[in-house]
Amino acid sequence: MNPFRWSFRIAYLTGFLACVALLGYALYAEQQLHLMPCNLCILQRVAFVWMGAWFLIGGLHGPHRGGRRAYAVLLLAGAAFGVAIAARQLWLQSLPADQVPACGAGFDILLAQLKGHYIPLSQFVTTMLRGSGDCAQVTWRFLGLSMAGWTLIWYVVLGAWALLPRPRGNQAGAAPPLRAMRS
Repeated sequence: MNPFRWSFRIAYLTGFLACVALLGYALYAEQQLHLMPCNLCILQRVAFVWMGAWFLIGGLHGPHRGGRRAYAVLLLAGAAFGVAIAARQLWLQSLPADQVPACGAGFDILLAQLKGHYIPLSQFVTTMLRGSGDCAQVTWRFLGLSMAGWTLIWYVVLGAWALLPRPRGNQAGAAPPLRAMRS
């Protein structure tokens, strides 16, 4: 069956499963391969959680016209955020060793400082978005691309998947109406 002809529900539930699989691999890489995520990696996971949630809600809801557009916009917001974060990390990874920023506080330390009211929320957010020297380290590659490169590709693919036009209801394989057949 042609995946471009899948119903809205099936397509969005498939998008949800893709996000779950990507997050599952991220947890596997952390727990089994002992690859500790940097601040930008955590933000990329947040983008996949955002997209997965909207894929699931959209798939369960199965809206029509305007609702489909709303879900597509919400998914594109997550994809755009993910692309921006992954591009930032790829840029940090491409810097020469002498230009890499110094290693900063990790997510757990920043979160503890935020909870203890040692830093304001704005400083927490800017520190997370800026990344650090940890984000420039490439500890995993597949087919020559780092994990940030692969996540960027997946954000683009899932964003495009959310935008594809989908047949309404059970019309994917339905016969044309009689009026169309008379001409």
